Amino acid sequence: MSSPSANLWVLLGLGLAGVLLVTRSLRRVVKKDLGAFLERLELLPPPPPPPPKAPHPLSGLTFAVADLFDISEAIASFGCPDWTATHHPATHTSPVISTLVENGATCVGKTVIDDMAFGISGDNKSFGMPTNPMALDRIPGGSSSGSAVAVAAGFVDFALGVDTVGGVRMPGAYCGVLGFRPSHSAVSNIGVIPVSPSLDTVGWFAKEPGVLHKVGYVLLQLSYTNSYQPRQFIMAEDCFDMVKIQSSRLTQVVVRSVERLFGRQVLSNLNLGNYLAAKLSSLKELQNENKNANAKNSTLLSLGSAMHELQKLEFKDQHIMWIEAVKPTIDSYILRSILEENFKSDFYQSIRHEMREALNSLLKDDKVLVIPTVLGLPPKLNSKEISSDDYILRTLSLSAIASMSGCCQVTIPLGTYEKCPVSVSFIARHGGDRFLLDITQSLYTTLQEEIEPVIKSKTSSQQVNNDEAAEAAKEKGNIAYREKQWPKAASLYSEAIKLNGKKAAYYSNRAAAYLELGSYRQAETDCTNAINLEPKNVKAYLRRGTAREMLGYYKEAIDDFQYALVLEPTNKTANLAVNRLKKIFQ
Repeated sequence: MSSPSANLWVLLGLGLAGVLLVTRSLRRVVKKDLGAFLERLELLPPPPPPPPKAPHPLSGLTFAVADLFDISEAIASFGCPDWTATHHPATHTSPVISTLVENGATCVGKTVIDDMAFGISGDNKSFGMPTNPMALDRIPGGSSSGSAVAVAAGFVDFALGVDTVGGVRMPGAYCGVLGFRPSHSAVSNIGVIPVSPSLDTVGWFAKEPGVLHKVGYVLLQLSYTNSYQPRQFIMAEDCFDMVKIQSSRLTQVVVRSVERLFGRQVLSNLNLGNYLAAKLSSLKELQNENKNANAKNSTLLSLGSAMHELQKLEFKDQHIMWIEAVKPTIDSYILRSILEENFKSDFYQSIRHEMREALNSLLKDDKVLVIPTVLGLPPKLNSKEISSDDYILRTLSLSAIASMSGCCQVTIPLGTYEKCPVSVSFIARHGGDRFLLDITQSLYTTLQEEIEPVIKSKTSSQQVNNDEAAEAAKEKGNIAYREKQWPKAASLYSEAIKLNGKKAAYYSNRAAAYLELGSYRQAETDCTNAINLEPKNVKAYLRRGTAREMLGYYKEAIDDFQYALVLEPTNKTANLAVNRLKKIFQ
């Protein structure tokens, strides 16, 4: 009979095995839905109306909601377990969700958000960071990260999120899907946990422009009538200067698409920072105190700073009693900055009101402002960039344009760059939501069609520039060679090879410099590369023959010099070398 201690070890072993099995099971679940969902559920639409009545406009579509929308008999977590533990289930479902369901869509789950919807990376300390399906080693963006991932992965047709300082636009851009931020107050915020009421908007994601359009028309209660033609597309040049990838990769797709559909005459350029500096008197006070006052794009950076401060102030006003009572598991830096905020919101509200006037004046008469949605590619997971003040401020400065003005904005994917999603944004005046939705639907296909031609033309143009620079480096190398500056000559030929590695002359010339420097193995390798590119390059055979002779490879050297004579029978250098080596070899 086994001892009690032995039985105890057996039980412990079984317990550990059970834990491992559960852990593996959870990992499989997370992997399966990429960590996008917190909870699966089902809110079914009413039966479709009988013919000849038209079906519900969203019939057959599925959607998910970020976990700060009320659903009857459930508790919205607000991205924080402490919130769930201290709140009661909702008695009513948010009108936004009810409207979508009543119009034929099926709600299938709640999705992850940043802690208390206050971040921009997509990470959540308690529930983890959803996996970006378009770039597995990159962040999905926040705060409505789970909703963006659910759409990008094809788990749902569309999803809801809340955009305060970019909560829909950023993850839309990073996950390669459409993201729409409507005009401030255009969609009801009832039944949605507030973050910053002056900035909060209910937004939505979709992969297809038709779905984005349908959802927008339902939520905004729009009628299907003739759409307006845009009178002008304004390219914000200074905003594109902030982008960390080749900005022309984005702008040229828009320019070519707009030219095809509406003509070149509707395109114009603008330095948005200069325009706003002249319009926002309240911002000047903040700029004088801002450490980036003398930096490039200082007006936009100050605007981003103002928006961030307003968000913290209003968040504090909304939730301070709960925060102080519970001390939730929100990131300590964010919590500390919220609690230490001492400014008055009136100051930032004045900036917001002036911004609304400035943008509405700029975009009146059916104009569209074109900006990059984000700074460039989504940052890598666990990179220092994510938490750096510079990254946060510059990212917020782009999203502040619509957030602080209350204008509507759509982010549109434009393919990939270095295997990561890239995007561009259109902004219309406050109240121009229908106009912006229609423009997005009419331009989307053309934008996608122009991606490949732009990439090819940019590649071709870049190659031309590289070829010219390579030729210039070679000529400088030739001068250095004639002046017997062998190391400099070799360096210049190396530069030419780096710019254009398909020119046999560059390798052959560098081999000549290496011979002078006594670097015979490098010379032999360069000559071999030159011969592979240009099999009848006599100089390469002569130089490789010389390098091999110096290395003691006499038979191989003779072969090179003899082949040079086949190509050029009267070559004296080759003839003398063959005769000399045959005497040595024999």
